[in-house]
Order: sequence, then structure tokens, then C-alpha cells
Amino acid sequence: QVQLVESGGGLVQAGGSLRLSCAASGIIYSMNRMAWYRQAPGKQRELVALVTSSISTNYADSVKGRFTISRDNAKNTVYLQMNSLKPEDTAVYYCNAQGVLTTLRGFDSWGQGTQVTVSS
Repeated sequence: QVQLVESGGGLVQAGGSLRLSCAASGIIYSMNRMAWYRQAPGKQRELVALVTSSISTNYADSVKGRFTISRDNAKNTVYLQMNSLKPEDTAVYYCNAQGVLTTLRGFDSWGQGTQVTVSS
């Protein structure tokens, strides 16, 4: 009932920047936590950054100072600005959103993933 569409991935050289976007649509009553995760080949999915409805943020230690998460509540969209990218940032990045539907049931939805590749 909630669809997440990600965009903005691609190939970039080390030190470069990318901006990921994730737009949510559906019967959304309220959007609570929005987050970005990533999964590199052979590794578990890990939390990269999250932003709450009160705009509190949290980051993985590996991306602090380089990545910035933000959200546009009017558009139900979350962004991830990634600067000073490193080869170890290479992964599939997934958007996650949690909230409440207009039916007053909770939801926990995932995007399809977008590939980020950082070349050295």
C-alpha cells in the first residue's frame, strides 16, 4: 500500500558526490521514520542514516561527516547527500519508511534499491 521509488544512484570516482532520492506514495496518513540502508556484496544490510518525524538524525560511524540525510514531508521524500565518496561505499542502497496508513494500520516499506559504485 506504500510504494518507495529510489533514484540517483550511479558510478562516481572516489571523492565525488551523489544524491539519492526516495519518494513514497500510497495511502499514507503519517510518515514517521525514514532511513537509508546499504548492502555490499557478501555483506549484511546495514543502516546508513535515519531521520525521524521530528527531524532527529542518526548516522553510521562510517559515514558521519560525509553523508547528510534530509526529508521533505510535503512530498513524503527522503534524500541522502553523499560527499567524499570512498570505494567502500559501493553497495546497493535501499530506502525504508515507517508510518501509519489512512486505515490506521502501520507500515514498514522498502524500496527496490539503487546501485552506487565508487571507483578508486
